[in-house]
Amino acid sequence: MARHTPRDTADSWKLATKLVRGGTNRSDFGETCEAIFMTSGFRYDSAEEAEARFKGEREGFTYSRLGNPTTAMFEERMAILEGAPVARAASSGMAAVHAALMCQLKSGDRVVSARALFGSCRVILDEILPRFGVTVDYVEGSDITSWEKALATPATIAFLETPANPTLDVIDLKAVAELAHAAGARVVIDNVFATPILQRPMEFGCDVVVYSATKHIDGQGRCLGGAILCDRDFFDQHLNQYLRHTGPSLSPFNAWLLLKGLETLELRVQRHCDNALKVARFLDEAKAAGRIRNVSYPGLASHPQHGLALAQMSGKGGSVVTIEVEGGRPGAFHLMNRLRLIDISNNLGDSKSLITHPSSTTHQRLPAAEREHLGITEGFMRLSVGLEDADDLIDDLDHAIGRRPL
Repeated sequence: MARHTPRDTADSWKLATKLVRGGTNRSDFGETCEAIFMTSGFRYDSAEEAEARFKGEREGFTYSRLGNPTTAMFEERMAILEGAPVARAASSGMAAVHAALMCQLKSGDRVVSARALFGSCRVILDEILPRFGVTVDYVEGSDITSWEKALATPATIAFLETPANPTLDVIDLKAVAELAHAAGARVVIDNVFATPILQRPMEFGCDVVVYSATKHIDGQGRCLGGAILCDRDFFDQHLNQYLRHTGPSLSPFNAWLLLKGLETLELRVQRHCDNALKVARFLDEAKAAGRIRNVSYPGLASHPQHGLALAQMSGKGGSVVTIEVEGGRPGAFHLMNRLRLIDISNNLGDSKSLITHPSSTTHQRLPAAEREHLGITEGFMRLSVGLEDADDLIDDLDHAIGRRPL
């Protein structure tokens, strides 16, 4: 490979340039679009060279489970975008979450986690980690006093999402990081709702950042992918060997798609946020008129952590709005089934607007009492606002809600 821009040069670029140029590593053919290296292995000029690469004495790739030129470009661009020393790709967002946690935990360790999490994250914490002797204690994420009490006792990891999936709870990252570090814990954050465009958690003291790149980074419903960002010590001491020997590898083709997604990420996130705010304001008016029970969006002044959200998220509220209607599950299903433009789907961060009913899909494994405690009622829906014209989305929701309260 040739013509690779040094990291210190790339770090000095503005955001839009980082998204388009960061990590590009052209071959001798001089291609303008990043190349896809669909290969499982690599050849060596000599047996001695193979030995040197495996020992780490000479740069170069050995096997695509361990590293690949296309995947490496995606990793470098993510690191530049996040301002992180190291980024490593994974086959999905959940592979990234699992690796970021498991690579540093052992029997007897303790995790303090925000209660509101994506359903699969709760399965890891509720069902998988306890099998290996790891204790998990939950806190109310937006309540700093709850964190203070839990982190008065030493811990290994503080884990959270902000905004949380699907409740949109917003957590004070700086305050949690200070408490966690005092307790000897690393902060691991799933930053998928905010994206690296709106929120860079390392700037608030977080230690490890994970993404489902399937969401806004690809943003077009094409592929799965994940990313883990951290400092060099964490990578060397924990993450590197775990990834090498457990193999949650990202396909080079998916890495290429994600590189293409990053080129337009800032533009798309801006449109997502603009549309979401317009939709949320419409729904807020529908709530005031008694047509729906509740609406939540960090960009609305009615959100309980509105000020914190705008301070942490570059003045934007993100792409997700939640809606609650009367009538429980039948009421929610009635609204969803009346939609003509917005698709029913459990993905988010897509160019197309998508709606799901968490109680029956993404969070259906949680006990009913826990869902109720979190506010994931039977009438609760998560709306991922896409890139369509906001007026068309509002018309669709206006039709689905109907002229009488649901």
